[in-house]
Amino acid sequence: MSVTVRVPAKVNVQLAVGGARPDGFHDLANVFLAVGLYDEVTVEPADELTLTCTGPGSDQVPLDRTNLAARAAIALAERHGLGDPTVRIHIAKDIPVAGGMAGGSADAAGALVACDALWGTGASRAELLDICAELGSDVPFSLVGGAALGTGRGEKLQPLEVGGEFWWVFAVADGGLSTPAVYREFDRLSPEAPEPVASPALLDALRTGDVRRLAATVTNDLQPAALSLFPSLKETLDAGTAAGAVAALVSGSGPTTAFLAADEAAARGVADGLAASGTCRAVRVAGSPAPGATVLSGN
Repeated sequence: MSVTVRVPAKVNVQLAVGGARPDGFHDLANVFLAVGLYDEVTVEPADELTLTCTGPGSDQVPLDRTNLAARAAIALAERHGLGDPTVRIHIAKDIPVAGGMAGGSADAAGALVACDALWGTGASRAELLDICAELGSDVPFSLVGGAALGTGRGEKLQPLEVGGEFWWVFAVADGGLSTPAVYREFDRLSPEAPEPVASPALLDALRTGDVRRLAATVTNDLQPAALSLFPSLKETLDAGTAAGAVAALVSGSGPTTAFLAADEAAARGVADGLAASGTCRAVRVAGSPAPGATVLSGN
């Protein structure tokens, strides 16, 4: 028997970051939007916990117990007294790796849902979300998808209404950025960061499906830190804007950059312009919002 779960990437249409807390985390007002780029996570019985991975960037994915997908299986097994999980987890990557699009978090949510189905543990939605929050700040959203406001360190979710479809272009950088390093640079650049608050205008733009209003309100407080550590990202942002994007920003902690387009046809044009610019390694187009972790098959 095996179970396959599809999980989406995300873009942060607003990432408001407060100062560092005593526990080292930062309070956030994080408006997540799931986008139609997916990883697929398949689990099946095995003699011991093993991981395999295929797809773009798979050589950068750890295949030991530090992988969030492995940690998700271990956490669910511990909760239900199953001992060490005896499963093979296979991750088919399509979400850019180390790109600020929560690919690792998505894989954790996928493994959690898949193992729950495989083992018949019958975990409630609340229990799954609780395990997700223990695994990482972005993991709960990977489970629920759609759109949501994340507060606390991003793990406390409030679902948001989205009144239309938004089209994005993602430019994958040639290189990576460490999320902890980006936050350290944020602390250096913003020692007196104000309390993070979600933008009412942005939330209303999502609710009404107004792409122009959304374009005017997207923000990422980590962008100056990401640009400080990876200055060439500015060339990519400028190239996407020149190609017709109505908004351009660093995705999460980067180094992937995200471009909002007026519609699907415009997104294709932005993608072509970015691909021709020579400022990025790869370009992807995706619509949003997208569903969260979804069981595709079990046999």
